[in-house]
Amino acid sequence: MTPANRRRAEPSVLAAIHHPLRRRLLDLIYIDGPATASRLAEATGELVGNISHHLKVLSAAGVIEEAPELAKNRRERWWRVADTSSYSWSIADAKGDPAAELVAATAEDANLAHHVGKVRQWFDMRYEFEEPWVRAAYATERWLTLTPSRLDELSERIEELVREYADEPSEGDDAHKVFFFAHAIPARP
Repeated sequence: MTPANRRRAEPSVLAAIHHPLRRRLLDLIYIDGPATASRLAEATGELVGNISHHLKVLSAAGVIEEAPELAKNRRERWWRVADTSSYSWSIADAKGDPAAELVAATAEDANLAHHVGKVRQWFDMRYEFEEPWVRAAYATERWLTLTPSRLDELSERIEELVREYADEPSEGDDAHKVFFFAHAIPARP
């Protein structure tokens, strides 16, 4: 069941977002702000034509939109992240539709790989950071006994807290972008 304040992400949105290059493009636009295909090609080492193709897929899915006010001429196209903050999805949304189930399962797998990749990236580069950053990097795990409604409550409380930090970014020379993610799933030891 999708929470009342959330919009269910359709399979086309999941497929668009969870392609590795498109996910990277979204991260770059989210972190660095609006960009052109040329700037994104330079940042990724990809060809401009390839980037343009993937930007069109993201645009068709509604996860990015043009920012025409940034263009210096009619040929220049700038892209920004659209409002996707209210998207929610679960593989349960696809139940009974084999194609949608495959897209959702593939998206879950890609999402986990993305998260693990960010942690591995940190492991590789943490020695480039000052000690306070190495000490501040955070991971936690706990075994909890919850009902589905209490797990929903926990996820909403965490989301509210994370949203507060996203809405009030730190400033100063020692401020860096921090990738935050959390998983809470039924599991067995």
